Amino acid sequence: MSFIGGPVIKGLLDAYNAHLQATTSDKQIAADLAAKEMAVQTVEIQEQQRLKTAEIGHPWEPEKLAFYVTLIFYAKCVIWDKVLGLGTTDALGGDVSTWAGMVMAFYFGKRTFENVARIIKR
Repeated sequence: MSFIGGPVIKGLLDAYNAHLQATTSDKQIAADLAAKEMAVQTVEIQEQQRLKTAEIGHPWEPEKLAFYVTLIFYAKCVIWDKVLGLGTTDALGGDVSTWAGMVMAFYFGKRTFENVARIIKR
């Protein structure tokens, strides 16, 4: 939820600052409208999170859970084994190796596609 908090809070602060700096009735109306829109967006985001939780049955998403498990393995190998030199981890083999690679490729590929689509949409 914290990744959503930054832009929402910034938007609310910007709307409030616009409200405080408004000197004419037109600016006051625009500032009030901006504040109301941000409040509606905040409620929409919260409702989307509730809907996702209701659909899946829990607040975490399965594809992100698989990514985090894979990330923990890679972090252990890099930080614990290589950087700190405190152990060794056997290399993944067989299907598990393929699955780990696919999880990482899917996660980063999906995020890349989403970012490119968002840029094109603007």
